[in-house]
Amino acid sequence: MTYATVMVSLALDQPNEARLRVAGELAERFEAAIVGVAAAQFVPPLYFTDGTEAQAQIDAGEASVKRRLADLEAQFRAAMKNRGGHAEWRSAMDFPARFALAQARCADIVVSGGQSPAFSDAFSLASPKDLVMQAGRPLLVVPDRASWLDLRNVLVAWKDTPEARRAVADALPMLRKARDVTIVEIPELRDDRSAVMAGVTDVAAWLGRHGVTATARVSEAAENETPAKQLEKVAGDVGAGLIVAGAYGHSRFRELILGGVTQYLVTQTARSVLLSH
Repeated sequence: MTYATVMVSLALDQPNEARLRVAGELAERFEAAIVGVAAAQFVPPLYFTDGTEAQAQIDAGEASVKRRLADLEAQFRAAMKNRGGHAEWRSAMDFPARFALAQARCADIVVSGGQSPAFSDAFSLASPKDLVMQAGRPLLVVPDRASWLDLRNVLVAWKDTPEARRAVADALPMLRKARDVTIVEIPELRDDRSAVMAGVTDVAAWLGRHGVTATARVSEAAENETPAKQLEKVAGDVGAGLIVAGAYGHSRFRELILGGVTQYLVTQTARSVLLSH
C-alpha cells in the first residue's frame, strides 16, 4: 500500500501555509500526485434587500468569492511549483465540506488544517470533523505552526475499535518511513491490564509482519485525568511528531459536547494527526 494521490483542502480566511508544506512533502515522499481543493459560498447579509440592488449585492459577493478562490489557486500552484510531479487544482462555488467530500474520491489521503472553531462557518470552511466522518479516506490534520511532517517518532493511540484498526492500516505507508513507532493504549479503570497489553502486543506483531518495528506500551489508568491529557503526556514522553488514531470511537455527539480524544486531536497545535473513521 502507498499513497498515489494526496488531496489538500484549503480554506478561506484560514492559514494554509502549513498544510500546503506538509501535503507537498507527503506527495514528494511517496511520488504521488497532489490535488488542491477549495470551495466557498456567498452569504447574503441579514439586512438583505430586493430587486436590482439585491442582485447587485449577490453579483458583487459571488465575484469576491471567486477572486478569493483564485488567490487560493495561486497560493497552491506557487507552493507546488518546485515539488515536481502532477499537481491539479479544483474549486467551486459550493459548500466547502460538500465539495471536498466529493473530490476525496480521487485521493488516498486528505490533508486539512486543524483547530477549527466549535461552530465553524460552513460557507467558507470544510471542518476536519466533517471530513474525517464522511470522506471514507484517512485525514491528516496539520496544525498551523507545523513546518514539516515529522515522522521520526510516531505514536499510535490504540483502542480496540474498528476506527483505530482502520487508522493503523491507513497509516502503514507513513509508519514504514518512521524511525520509531510506539503503540499505546490508555486503559479505563475497570480494564484488565494484562488483556489490554495482549491486545497492544498483537498490534505490534501485526505491524512487524508489515515491516514496521513498534514498541507496545500500556499507560496506567488514572481516575483524575482525561484520556486526552494522558495521551498528551505520552506523546510528549516519546517526542511524537505524528499521532495516529481512530476518530470518534464514542458517539460524535458525546465528544463534541463533553469533549474527548478526537476533539482534542483536531484542536491541539503541537503535532500532526492521522485520523480514520
